Amino acid sequence: VSNLFPMFEQTFKNIDDILRKEAGCATELDYAEQISWILFLKYLDDLEVDRQNRALLTGEDYDPLLDEPYRWSNWAYPKDARGELLKTAKVGEDLIEFVNSELFPYFQGFKEYAEPGTFGAKIGEIFAGVRNKFQSGYNLREVLESIDRLQFRTQQQKHELSDLYETRIKNMGNAGRNGGEYYTPRPLIRAMIQVIKPQLGETIYDGACGSAGFLCEAYEYLRHSKADLSTKELETLQTRTFFGKEKKALAYIIGVMNMILHGIEAPNIIQTNTLAEDIQAIQEKNRYDIVLANPPFGGSERKEIRGNFTINTGETAFLFLQHFIKSLKTGGRGAIVIKNTFLSNADNASRELRRELTSSCNLHTVLDCPAKTFLGAGVKTVVLFFTKGSPTQKIWFYQLEPGRSLGKTNALNDDDLQEFIEFQSTFKLSERSWFLDLEEVDPGSFDLSVKNPNAPEGDPLREPEEILAEIAELDRESGSILEAISDLLESSPS
Repeated sequence: VSNLFPMFEQTFKNIDDILRKEAGCATELDYAEQISWILFLKYLDDLEVDRQNRALLTGEDYDPLLDEPYRWSNWAYPKDARGELLKTAKVGEDLIEFVNSELFPYFQGFKEYAEPGTFGAKIGEIFAGVRNKFQSGYNLREVLESIDRLQFRTQQQKHELSDLYETRIKNMGNAGRNGGEYYTPRPLIRAMIQVIKPQLGETIYDGACGSAGFLCEAYEYLRHSKADLSTKELETLQTRTFFGKEKKALAYIIGVMNMILHGIEAPNIIQTNTLAEDIQAIQEKNRYDIVLANPPFGGSERKEIRGNFTINTGETAFLFLQHFIKSLKTGGRGAIVIKNTFLSNADNASRELRRELTSSCNLHTVLDCPAKTFLGAGVKTVVLFFTKGSPTQKIWFYQLEPGRSLGKTNALNDDDLQEFIEFQSTFKLSERSWFLDLEEVDPGSFDLSVKNPNAPEGDPLREPEEILAEIAELDRESGSILEAISDLLESSPS
């Protein structure tokens, strides 16, 4: 940790204190959104200064991206020769009025006239989805002052900031029921990447990228995959390696900002509903070498969206799984987090999807995650690891047992996953790992659920959340079975 870290950390603490006083910001999600748009504009200013300086050195002309009144040094923190805030700087109601009536419309306008795919278009997309929630121009002025002290000039500075920003995202992940949408535990992501082993030059895709945790961790893995990367390799990493899609505006800006802080100048993330794409229309040129994702569970997509898929289901995660299989090149590798009931659900769509996955891909590994791996989510999850292009013959299962109950203060860590990574490399058999031969699976139910044949007698005690989540799932299944019986009774002659 460099000597900058404590200073940056203090700055973030100061900002948190100011946001707590701000009437317009009520939750960790609001905090992250407001910090994100302001950080982005500060980053944009530093980027412009760097590009300008580079142009001066090479004697080239530089055409600034932003018009004068909307540059950070003009509206956010105009300074005199001694670096002090100018007395003419907007504050109070004037500042809020300027931000809402001039600044945001200006940046939103980029979406209309910037060329698609350019950095300018990215600015427009970001500002189309966020809004200023500050009501007090005095609080906003204090936050601007704090963020003005942060620098994005060096890789080290970005690294320090990315650590602090990740902490904000983690706090969002703990913010009640929906937090898990924004945060997948980083140790789990890192383990998934170490099993998939991305190579420089491969393309990596996450169609439900949220805060871009998978893409950022994959970038870190590849960035340090060898001592010195060539200029060409660095450019490939920057522009042609990572691709993401995200539906929600807040997650989108957080994902873009997170990737920027990790060192990707113009992230290839687009804001769109991934599931609106007809999977039959996905062509080889639009496919990827690797898919890493934790798609949202539950949810219920509209009928016209479900029509884009060969297997019709209301479960969002199952639609995403179909999308991911279709989005992989032949020989491509996937690692997907999904709720464990996917392996055993008795409904037609789940059974059909298990057959589709195991016939079109080699589902070689299933990692069974312990309860509370995802804070705030009651469901238990598994990670599916597969290679597209050859059918599954047998599946290696590993049951992760950290030896303690997970929680906010006792989260999953990298050490917890070391044995899994080591055993997986040789598909080692142990008390916690075993093979399931597909020939032995009941062809009717096609049940692939986690049943450890080596488990000692007597089931371990289960977490209450896990039991409740299972009851809810069973209720849902019972409801659909009763509905089907009721339909049959109505249609049969009395």
